[in-house]
Amino acid sequence: MNPGIRQWIASGAPWVWLNAAAVSACILLVAGLLALIAWRGLGHFWPAPVYEVVLTNDSGVNTTLAGIERDAEVVPAERLREAGMAIDPEADEVRRILLKTGNRDVTGEDFVWIIEPAIALKERPNNLVVVERTEWGAFIGRLIAVREDGVTLAQSDAWQAFLERLSRADALRAEIKQLETDEIGSVNYQLERLRLNERRMEIDGADDEAQRADIEAERENLAARYASMEEALIRLNEEIQRDSVVMRTAGGEEVELPISTILDAWRPNDMNIAEKAGHYVHKAWEFVSDDPREANTEGGIFPAIYGTILMVLLMSVLVTPLGVIAAVYLKEYAKQGLLTRTIRIAVNNLAGVPSIVYGVFGLGFFVYTLGGSLDRLFFPEALPSPTFGTGGLFWASLTLALLTLPVVIVSTEEGLARIPRTIREGSLALGATRWETLWQTVLPMASPAIMTGMILAVARAAGEVAPLMLVGVVKLAPSLPLDGNYPFLHPERKFMHLGFHIYDVGFQSPNVEAARPLVYATALLLVIVTILLNLLAIRIRNRLREKYRGLEV
Repeated sequence: MNPGIRQWIASGAPWVWLNAAAVSACILLVAGLLALIAWRGLGHFWPAPVYEVVLTNDSGVNTTLAGIERDAEVVPAERLREAGMAIDPEADEVRRILLKTGNRDVTGEDFVWIIEPAIALKERPNNLVVVERTEWGAFIGRLIAVREDGVTLAQSDAWQAFLERLSRADALRAEIKQLETDEIGSVNYQLERLRLNERRMEIDGADDEAQRADIEAERENLAARYASMEEALIRLNEEIQRDSVVMRTAGGEEVELPISTILDAWRPNDMNIAEKAGHYVHKAWEFVSDDPREANTEGGIFPAIYGTILMVLLMSVLVTPLGVIAAVYLKEYAKQGLLTRTIRIAVNNLAGVPSIVYGVFGLGFFVYTLGGSLDRLFFPEALPSPTFGTGGLFWASLTLALLTLPVVIVSTEEGLARIPRTIREGSLALGATRWETLWQTVLPMASPAIMTGMILAVARAAGEVAPLMLVGVVKLAPSLPLDGNYPFLHPERKFMHLGFHIYDVGFQSPNVEAARPLVYATALLLVIVTILLNLLAIRIRNRLREKYRGLEV
């Protein structure tokens, strides 16, 4: 071997370049994965053009479809021939297009595969309208007329009249939602609390006439408020049902759609770049801020974002004191011997236990054992309906706290070990007690290491799904675990989670093609939420490191 090459290898430079190449490859792979997720997810909100396609079959019969191109692929011609389709005998491959046609309530299907050889005409008419509805998915067609109480009002300028009435319906829908979820929901919650208070009096054998009279008076007051709000709700529902529009499908069939079921409408072929950009921002914000609908294949994911962040924060509050106390005991107080070494080995091994095992433990111990005991002791009036004896936010957070506890313990112990012994001795020599030395000197210096453990814990907990499926996460939560009803935080409630939402939409959805873009968008959002939570923890850690810059911690 050449002496120069031998010397170069002996210097270790090849291994440096090899490590650099490996790190660069990992960064490129991560960046490529995120770019793919962003492209597939964020592109869903852009108003894609709507095509009107005329298909011709072997008999010369024409079929007209209107839809949005969602995917395309090249398939072997032989495969299509086996399926009974007439394909050019000389063709080896055929390109086919997945067209989102919508109109599921009319045709029974949202998506149609068409082959390019069958396309006789393909156009982009400006008057094609895409309608987003509360149910049955999108509707694609031409706007024919606007009706009010069954009377046709506009035909020549139907689009502007439609937009005006759609804006009115949006305002009424917002009033209805506020009335149903906030005001009526609050009254129902208070009525349920009164029922439970009355039930508690019966269980305790208390016969306080004054208290019963107060409960009855409050119930009558709430019932009167409920009746008033119910009348207002009926009036709003009657108002929103007033208008409708007549749409014509590409096949020529006319359909009347109540405007109360229409959330949005746009003409993508008639929009300029600025209008498309505004529509894109509007749809992206709706995805972040709205509730899901249509079996999670439409709408937004706000409850899942809310539940994920709240669970991670609560998990952090629970795991930090447990991990720090355990690490301080093992490092500062426990006698270093066989038992301590065994505990450390057990802690390290716990980090490798599959997460589903923690879920089973949380279900059996936290939910059934502790939760059932809490129900019998503190909530007997609600039985047999469980309060804490079923999955919820608190048990999910506690389960993930146990899951990430080994990471926090190991990180905190390493931080404590790096503090020079002279610091402790100097503090004790100045007259401080062992507790004062620990609380005011050692732990502040080890706080960056504690935050490092928190960063690792948050990164793992935010993406866990398997244990949460057993201890509190659901497909759709009717109410948020944090709201305006006393006591405001409801840790016993079930909640939604971004990771479980991805699993549910991607693998349990009844409409796979409609749900696919939402899987990418939700996955991107989960990555963003995890990054933001980690950046917050990293910022706190850096401030602590700056504060204790003079020490090697």
